[in-house]
Amino acid sequence: MWTQTYDPMGGQVLSALVAAIPLIVLLFLLGVRRTPAHIAAPIGLLCGVAVAVAVWGMPMGLAINSIFNGAVFGLFPIVWIVVTAIWVYNMTVESGEFEIIKNSLASITADRRLQATFVAFAFGSFLEGTAGFGTPVAITAAMLTGLGFNPIYAAAVCLIANTAPVAFGGIGIPVIVLSQVSELDIMHLSQIIGRQLPFLSIIVPLWVAVTMSGWKRSMEVLPALLVAGCCFAGTQFYTANFISPYLPDITSAAVTIIGLLVFLKVWKPKNIWKFPDEVDDGKGAVELKYSMGEVVRAWFPFVLLAVFVFAWGLDAVKAILAPTNISFAWPGLHNEVIKTAPIVAQDAPYAAKYTFQWLSAGGTAILISGILSVFVIPNYGFGKAIPCFFKTIYTLRWAIWTIAIILGLAYLLNYSGMSSTMGLAMTKTGALYPFFAPVLGWLGVFLTGSDTSANALFGALQRTTGEQLGVDPYLMTAANSSGGVCGKMISPQSISVACAATGMVGQEGAILRKTVAHSFAMLIVLCIMTYLQATVLHWMLPAYEAVVK
Repeated sequence: MWTQTYDPMGGQVLSALVAAIPLIVLLFLLGVRRTPAHIAAPIGLLCGVAVAVAVWGMPMGLAINSIFNGAVFGLFPIVWIVVTAIWVYNMTVESGEFEIIKNSLASITADRRLQATFVAFAFGSFLEGTAGFGTPVAITAAMLTGLGFNPIYAAAVCLIANTAPVAFGGIGIPVIVLSQVSELDIMHLSQIIGRQLPFLSIIVPLWVAVTMSGWKRSMEVLPALLVAGCCFAGTQFYTANFISPYLPDITSAAVTIIGLLVFLKVWKPKNIWKFPDEVDDGKGAVELKYSMGEVVRAWFPFVLLAVFVFAWGLDAVKAILAPTNISFAWPGLHNEVIKTAPIVAQDAPYAAKYTFQWLSAGGTAILISGILSVFVIPNYGFGKAIPCFFKTIYTLRWAIWTIAIILGLAYLLNYSGMSSTMGLAMTKTGALYPFFAPVLGWLGVFLTGSDTSANALFGALQRTTGEQLGVDPYLMTAANSSGGVCGKMISPQSISVACAATGMVGQEGAILRKTVAHSFAMLIVLCIMTYLQATVLHWMLPAYEAVVK
């Protein structure tokens, strides 16, 4: 067994800076050198191995095992979700059904700002609520590209729009995990997150529009953007506080879609905005060329996708499918690493288990929806669907490699203790810690691409630090999840998914440069909000009860 150390340099800040070397190298290569992610990721990983072994003293065997464990998790279930989701989209394109989807959206509005609000924000939030783990970015980025969006803009817009729903994604799985690792009441955590994120959610549609067209042109569609933001934020607040931590994304997305559809029936923008390289005919929404039956048929694969993924997330269905899971301890890694104080109260072995969810994985639900879609899509049988599946895998080959490498690096950072070292450096800020609490969540999502994983990584630490500093531990723990949503758009894993969906593999650095400033800006908003809620605005939070589950 090997025991983690969290301050090998004899100073927490210096140790954190050394721990960040692999991430700094990765960001430098992507953002400055514009190195393709499938090349930058292995270089960052090699730096990670060197630091973990030479500075943290991690045995080489454990380092390699942790990388393989993460890479396999990256391949299944994460890559499995991306591949199956893009396959469903590719089938609609090959069959010509996506032309009907394009026309149906254009018949509502030809304005690119509002199309992005519909697809990236509203529909993407629904997919996040039902599936999560890359599905919303993969589907919506591909759809916007198919609608004629510049691929770089499509990817960046979908990553930015995917902030509002992340904390309650996958039918609330990030909050569930946060409650489990922190041993705090799940509904109380949901209520606090539901009193933070709505302030961000209400401005995300405007944020997306400004990113695309600038402030002045965004004001032309401000009424519609406010309808979208208010519908989403209001429903998110109400559901998270008074109904359930499992449903905020689904209810918010549904209310937003309906609200926008109704509003655009009675209000139209004076000017239709398109990208500078597009011809603006000024005619507004185009005529719907297809019957309602044809429109429903074209959208049906995505309806099936949403229904199956939603069903797969229900507890009753999970219970039925759970016996099919194949779980085992990862050889040479399970319980071979010892976590110690202050990450845990007392020394504890670090579990390393892998579960092959061949039937219960979200990607399998999407696969089944795709198989059923073959029977719905006209003039499109399995003779075309099966080659399309393997062509999708080939197209995504570099994205698959990148995701596997990035998850391998994330697991290496976790098992070596380097992630914890960076987290502990944040806890040295004393009275200012409430301001920095969301940064831990942001860091965790940047490392892993998942709010769920970030909560598993830092949830317990947030609670412990809050209690030690005399700050509401519920607020600190909830801030981990809220801050994490801002890291999603710059996570190498998420960017790789977006590039794969838009055919921009190798352009990860360009997308990172489009999103990094937005990530920091949103994070600062949440940092200020958390600090104020911990001090002068504590009355905004539900009554704190120092009881655990």
